Amino acid sequence: MSAPDPENPLAHERAHLTSSRAALRAMREDVEALDIKDVTANWVNSLVLGAQIEARIKALADLSHTPLFFGRLDYLPTTQEGQRFYIGRRHVHDADGDPMVIDWRAPVSQPFYRASKKDPQDVRLRRRFGYTGGELTAYEDEHLTDPAEAERTSKLLQAEIERPRVGPMRDIVATIQPEQDEIVRSGLSGTVCVQGGPGTGKTAVGLHRVAYLLYAHRDRLARTGTLVVGPNESFLHYIEQVLPALGELEVRQATVDSLVAHVEVRGEDSAQTAVIKGDARMAQILRGAVRSHVTLPTEPLVVVRGSRRWCVPAYELEEIVRELLDRDIRYGAARDALPQRIAHAVLVRMEQAGEAPDDRVQDAVARNAAVKAAVKAVWPPVDPAKLVLRLLGDAEFLAAHAEGILTEDEQKLLLWQKPFRSVKSAKWSAADAVLIDEATDLVQRTQSLGHVVLDEAQDLSPMQYRAVGRRCTTGSATILGDLAQGTTPWATESWREALTHLGKPDAAVEELTAGFRVPREVIAYASRLLPHMSPGLAPVSSVRETPGSLEIRPVPDAAGLDAAVVAACVESLRNEGSIGLIAADARIAPLREALAAAGLPCLAPGEETTSEARLTLVPASLAKGLEYDYVVLDEPAAVVDGEPDERTGLRRLYVALTRAVSGLTVLHATDLPAQLAGGDGN
Repeated sequence: MSAPDPENPLAHERAHLTSSRAALRAMREDVEALDIKDVTANWVNSLVLGAQIEARIKALADLSHTPLFFGRLDYLPTTQEGQRFYIGRRHVHDADGDPMVIDWRAPVSQPFYRASKKDPQDVRLRRRFGYTGGELTAYEDEHLTDPAEAERTSKLLQAEIERPRVGPMRDIVATIQPEQDEIVRSGLSGTVCVQGGPGTGKTAVGLHRVAYLLYAHRDRLARTGTLVVGPNESFLHYIEQVLPALGELEVRQATVDSLVAHVEVRGEDSAQTAVIKGDARMAQILRGAVRSHVTLPTEPLVVVRGSRRWCVPAYELEEIVRELLDRDIRYGAARDALPQRIAHAVLVRMEQAGEAPDDRVQDAVARNAAVKAAVKAVWPPVDPAKLVLRLLGDAEFLAAHAEGILTEDEQKLLLWQKPFRSVKSAKWSAADAVLIDEATDLVQRTQSLGHVVLDEAQDLSPMQYRAVGRRCTTGSATILGDLAQGTTPWATESWREALTHLGKPDAAVEELTAGFRVPREVIAYASRLLPHMSPGLAPVSSVRETPGSLEIRPVPDAAGLDAAVVAACVESLRNEGSIGLIAADARIAPLREALAAAGLPCLAPGEETTSEARLTLVPASLAKGLEYDYVVLDEPAAVVDGEPDERTGLRRLYVALTRAVSGLTVLHATDLPAQLAGGDGN
């Protein structure tokens, strides 16, 4: 790899690409040819090893339209022995084991993202490659130690950032910026919260951090597991190909609702009720309700073994119960410990009487019918769903545990107008499911994972933060969001407060303010809303100069709005890439009819991988986290009016305005919101 380039550098690089692909194919064939019959002792080992081999084969897949390597580092002769390394999505070696492509996550690859003229990090030359349809077609060199060469912006890097997007989200492994790379490579032990405005790449940073951690701590995370939590299924469909493209296939994806799916959700709360159910005070109420099932013993316990009767007085039983309560362990764990503690008290009496009981005797006493009956009376089992059912349906039970915590008016909002008879018949809401999850954890500890990524975190309630935090109590997390895009009634106003509810109060908070996706003209227009909805937040400073990327089109007559929107979609479809038509939820049905009448096929969010159609009709409520090359935005005032209050409406509009990565066309038949109006053709 250290040989000088021949006279035709591009041909040399293409040859290396061909050789690397052949080497990757050979690596895959070697794994496919493995015979595990002689190395597995039993069928269990055979299944485990077979699954590992299958996963390895998938990880070594050569994706024809995904560049195997995207860069090259030539080190100075005084370091790394002047070696040359090709940087790519995964490691590839030749038949002798020598590396042909270095994984982007390896330490030697780090200077590809962070080296500069001011700090070359021993790199003599950094080469970037340009691809067209999977074929290597261009390269660009930066001589970092050459004083005659000025610092400049890479045209290939800019072209890759601005490349039209069709279908699901792509990885950004070839374009990670230094400030992003610092977050990506931060250690496993620490939790990181990333505040980032539209187009700053926070979602991609979070996903690439998972890929990096799996590379650096694979054995540990293979045991403990990793999880990506997104706001909805459409968003998960949008990002689902990023990690597989980087060779990571074992990361689970979920929404908060799917994490807490203990019951079927068939009901819906008012905004006021949902805010109260999502309040952290509910955790205190649930804890008291669970512990209220414990009754201090008032009668002695008599255990009969053979011809002997052993008596444990009530005061001693009470001491045992109080001690377990004071230890504040899970309700179920304490209940499991209680019979053993009672049995130990019996064994002490046996020993005092001259007997020599062992552990088998203690276990037998713990299983004694009298002990079981005492445990059931003192510390009965608790069904979390039934507990929440009673709490929301029994005014006296709720009042007993909410006194001094919730006001009477708040308690009334929590209670069902007509109590349900059973868990199955109840019309549970999404917030109720979170309460059941909290109660479930109070009874039995939730399993903790090694690392959790939580995206669009600004929209979670305190109780939802607690639900996610339970999944990483012994692990770490990457929290991603933008306070300006909080559109739920319970959206957080402070990352410190949110991190406290998550159980990670000491997490580092990083802010990304450089935008790479949204054109400067578009983000500046949307940022007019910031002072009115999120004062104090720094606006995104976009690096993308795209003249003419924003167009505001007033429509003289409301009756002609649908036709004008369809015409704008037709114009946008003349461009390369994906098109998103974003509208208030109430406008989706008439717009779908108008598109159908015009013969324009459209998709719903999440369907982009199932059809060749390039136009997606997006309800404003589902637009968060999605990106399209060109966006047509229908009636901004309707987007604002579709929310319960103006502040939430402005935030929803801010989200809709910032989904475009190449061009935005805004159509309105009514006046624009006052906070947005002024200049730019209005």
